Amino acid sequence: MCGRFAQYSGLDSLKKSFQIEEITCVVAPSYNIAPLQPVLTVIRHDGNRLGQLHWGLVPSWAKDKSMAAKLINARAETVADKPSFRNAFKRHRCLILADGFYEWKVDGPQKQPWYFTLPSGDPFAFAGLWDTWKGEEEAAYHSCTIITTAADESVQPVHHRMPVILMPEAHAQWLDPQNRDSARLNAILSEGRVKELKSYPVSKRMNSARNNDPACIEPLKY
Repeated sequence: MCGRFAQYSGLDSLKKSFQIEEITCVVAPSYNIAPLQPVLTVIRHDGNRLGQLHWGLVPSWAKDKSMAAKLINARAETVADKPSFRNAFKRHRCLILADGFYEWKVDGPQKQPWYFTLPSGDPFAFAGLWDTWKGEEEAAYHSCTIITTAADESVQPVHHRMPVILMPEAHAQWLDPQNRDSARLNAILSEGRVKELKSYPVSKRMNSARNNDPACIEPLKY
């Protein structure tokens, strides 16, 4: 799964990496993003639009927003068929922007957080889905989920799952609203993703979402 991540690259870097044409939010660094918080995303709307969605999907048909905390991730193996995700998979795909993510390695009673990022240090995008929920007396709630898959060799020593990180050449295909073919979309998730990451242990202070500063991603000093 993916339960915490970091996004701290500046706007100029994001515009270059994701061909952003419209900006609808303020970009500020966050080194310890937790579920239900707003996250930076790119959707296709007359070009690539940078905005914010709440992390934790609330399907349009949901009775209320209570599902959000349970739908922070969608498994790539079932995303095309599961009722919570199948409509968004065909119609509402997005890029969720990040610089790295955290996973915890279990060693007996201990859980040690590790930080994963690209070897280049460049920002990247998780494959994501989004939807809009409207309550009777509430404003529209825009939310998203991160698609995960079985871990590759660079992540397996720490955790058996990892988020799908899309290669830059797969971004346009993933965002294309005309692409509604499940086979093609599943091929992007399996063939268009990054597999090699670098990682290192970090301080357990990042276990608390209240700690949100560059120290969260610093390598642990033994």
